[in-house]
Amino acid sequence: MSSNDSLARLAAVIESRKPANGGDPSASYVARLLHKGPDAFLKKIGEEATEVVMAAKDADHGADRAKIVYEVADLWFHSMIALAHYGLTPADVVAELERREGTSGIEEKALRKAQAREGAGE
Repeated sequence: MSSNDSLARLAAVIESRKPANGGDPSASYVARLLHKGPDAFLKKIGEEATEVVMAAKDADHGADRAKIVYEVADLWFHSMIALAHYGLTPADVVAELERREGTSGIEEKALRKAQAREGAGE
């Protein structure tokens, strides 16, 4: 089973928890976050990103590296809630990563800056 399958299954569960699809905010954490709106799940993404950083810093000083995996899982999960809210899927993210494959990060960043300049009319 591929990680894409796991992400797709999780995305389907998140989708089913949307209030519009019958998700019950009193019975589901995902439904509650979606019901509260973007501020709720975006705040969680910020918190989880900070926890990833803290776990990594702790690992630099001998803490268990598995904590990084745990925190990244939380970050990905909450990011997937945001994707669902905006009508996007993990497959969209994977497609973007695949699009970038073989392009150096430096080239990618330069291209984005050039596109931003063009869009700003420079």
